[in-house]
Amino acid sequence: MTTPQDAIAARRKLTNKLIAGKVAARLAPFFDPKVVLIAGDGSLLMGAAEVIAAFDAQFRDPDFIAYVRTSEATEIDSAGLRAAERGRWVGAWKGTPDQSGTYLATWKKVTGQWVIESELYVTLDRGR
Repeated sequence: MTTPQDAIAARRKLTNKLIAGKVAARLAPFFDPKVVLIAGDGSLLMGAAEVIAAFDAQFRDPDFIAYVRTSEATEIDSAGLRAAERGRWVGAWKGTPDQSGTYLATWKKVTGQWVIESELYVTLDRGR
C-alpha cells in the first residue's frame, strides 16, 4: 500500500514534470479550487483559476525554463487527511541565474486524491 508521503511525493514529482512541459491547464487537478498561494515575490494568488493563469503567463515567457520543488519532509495529520510538505524550490530562466528558496505546502485528501490547499514560497536567493 502506498503511504501518504509517497503519494504526495509522486504528485509533487508529476507537477514538476508538468511545469517543465509548460502546459498550465494540466496542473488544475493538483489544486483545490480555493487554493491560496503566496508566491516568492510576496504576491497573493487566490483560487485555482488564478494560480493556473499565473503559470500560463510564465510559460509564455520564452526565457522561462522551469520551477523544481524538492521535498525535504512531509508530515501527515493523525486522521490521514491533511499534510504539511516543506522543501526547497528553484526557478530557472535562460540567461539569468536561478532563483531559489524554501516552500511549505498544505495538502488535503479529497475523494482519495491529494490536492494542494495552500502554498507559501519564500525567495531566499534572487540569483544576482
